Amino acid sequence: MVSRRFLLLASVTFGAAAGPLAAAPKPKHAAPAPAAPAPPTTPATTPLGPVDTAARWAFATDYTTGADLLDKDADVAMVPSSMTKLMTIYIVYGMLKAGRLQLDQMLPVSERAWRTGGSKMFVPYPGSVRVEDLIRGVVVDSGNDACIVFAEAIAGSEEQFVDLMNQRAKDLGLTRSVFKNCTGLPDPGHVMSCRDIATLAAALIRNFPEYYHYDSEKTFKYNNIEQYNRNPLVQKGIADGLKTGHTDAGGYGVVASTERAGRRVILVLNGMETSHQRGEEAERLMEWAFREFEDVTLLAANDPVDRAPVWLGAAPSVALVTGRDVVVTMPRQWQNKAKLTAQYTAPLAAPVAKGAVVGKLTLSGQGVPAMEIPLHAADDVPRLALPNRALAVLTHYLTGG
Repeated sequence: MVSRRFLLLASVTFGAAAGPLAAAPKPKHAAPAPAAPAPPTTPATTPLGPVDTAARWAFATDYTTGADLLDKDADVAMVPSSMTKLMTIYIVYGMLKAGRLQLDQMLPVSERAWRTGGSKMFVPYPGSVRVEDLIRGVVVDSGNDACIVFAEAIAGSEEQFVDLMNQRAKDLGLTRSVFKNCTGLPDPGHVMSCRDIATLAAALIRNFPEYYHYDSEKTFKYNNIEQYNRNPLVQKGIADGLKTGHTDAGGYGVVASTERAGRRVILVLNGMETSHQRGEEAERLMEWAFREFEDVTLLAANDPVDRAPVWLGAAPSVALVTGRDVVVTMPRQWQNKAKLTAQYTAPLAAPVAKGAVVGKLTLSGQGVPAMEIPLHAADDVPRLALPNRALAVLTHYLTGG
């Protein structure tokens, strides 16, 4: 929780007229080809100023607030390599949650799945594999063969499964993602952006917490072959998920997440030259994100922001609240520069319904993420009875107040 000292230092302005709350524009869906990456020496942009990174593409975000912590071509379409598998497993988890798959269910292995190259969990052919083993085969082993088994069992073919992947991408608002396969193997036009990967990772954590524990498993033994989780931050215990990737076109990439003291960060890097560089850079930037920023609760859901006068109401005023906890991600040394401005038209006209949006609270300041939060009436304020309204109007005109 934020200290009282912080709340007292935040500047609050009340009573200004406010118009309708403007919705953020929705980005248009696009299917771009991978763009030429920025040189590795180009720094990333952050609220603290430029930060150097060896990654060609990079993005870090706070899971709770959605604040951008670090951005280097985060919206540029790139080759995601095996980070693609996040969408494959997202669909699998959805099928499990809907009861259309069971963890102990056996799925058949086709010759195509068995022959799929690249990283493998080594499924048997002919044969079948338990769903839970296939999940570990995808998450821990990054098995392309396991992905094909899932795709064929769920949709009949990889091609039809890819249609599901692209539909889920639209559902999740992934505007720079076009899937051509379920594995991330090289395929022209198969792209994602760092921001899209982070959005998908957040959706996995949020929507399927009951399955997320597979991501933190460091090893998986199947068919007498033990393999290690390729995620270097998982191996070090620094992260609890999610995935790595590597192709010649995409370089070495990683999407990682972890939670500390109730705060979760998601980091996506891609385009590094070696697996060693990937591990070092991911660890460095994850530590930076936790060291330099913190989540601050500015207001609790029912904390009164102000009391607005009510014209011809049974009560002379009504408390204004946000209706939810206002939590923001702040650079640690810039907390005291936050400015809160409450805007509403005064007086409010009775009747006022509890929960009605009557204004907005704006957050601004140097290094502070801009934010607008609707203000709600905390209580019902009915209109005065007719004789009392008449008396109130007469008094108003007689006294001029």
